Amino acid sequence: MPPPPPAEPLRVSAAAARRIAEILAGETPGAMLRVAVEGGGCSGFQYRFAIAETAAADDIRIPAGAATVLVDPVSAPFLAGSELDFVTELIGQSFQIRNPNATSSCGCGTSFTL
Repeated sequence: MPPPPPAEPLRVSAAAARRIAEILAGETPGAMLRVAVEGGGCSGFQYRFAIAETAAADDIRIPAGAATVLVDPVSAPFLAGSELDFVTELIGQSFQIRNPNATSSCGCGTSFTL
């Protein structure tokens, strides 16, 4: 079982905050980025990113520069202590989550095992 979540289960890097703001600038005003953990993927759990126009009452709101990241209370323990980053590599650009709770992950980095 994952550890209890801190007040903010996910840190957002400056690079990720800038990219999130760029993406949300083209969305409905007030839109936010939702980060969730779901069952599935090749390693057991996978990250899901989505644009949300509204927040649920129990969502955890994480300020990220000019943007807001939402994490639902079920996903929060799985993300505890993680960092959301945006990286540029030779093969492209992507959001990456560095999750200290993951014991292994798939080659593409989108799914993990606890």
